[in-house]
Amino acid sequence: MAKTFPDRQRTLGSLLRLPYQALQSAVYGALAERGFDDIRAAHSAVFRHIDADGTRLTVLAERAGMTKQSMAYLVDALAQAGYLTAAADPQDGRARRVLLTRRGDQAMTALLELSADFEHRLAERLGTARMARLRTLLEALADVVEIAPDGANAT
Repeated sequence: MAKTFPDRQRTLGSLLRLPYQALQSAVYGALAERGFDDIRAAHSAVFRHIDADGTRLTVLAERAGMTKQSMAYLVDALAQAGYLTAAADPQDGRARRVLLTRRGDQAMTALLELSADFEHRLAERLGTARMARLRTLLEALADVVEIAPDGANAT
């Protein structure tokens, strides 16, 4: 007889992952309905970390906690689809900055709107006070586990 672990599904990792998976499913499903059917959840590593004035590929990779090669793959796919472009870095002409195109800006706006819609729907189910408390706790948690610039965990 197999041993069961009834508390396994309620670990902190699970409690953080399950709502995030629901968020991703809702956001990326609705994103396709808005005409961005070529953007996948994996592309969030780019959208989540790109600055409005562009970001070097190496910085995107560092922020996302992934290799340059993996980030380059995502960036190349988004560039081919018309969401990104690359330009010379004004601070270092040898380096390139990844920038959102007009279509990339539209996708980013849609992603932010859909995320806010999901949060609003959660607030309707949890209640606005509980949702506000959850957001406050998650902000505090994010602050204490923030990754340091050298990649080391700040905790």
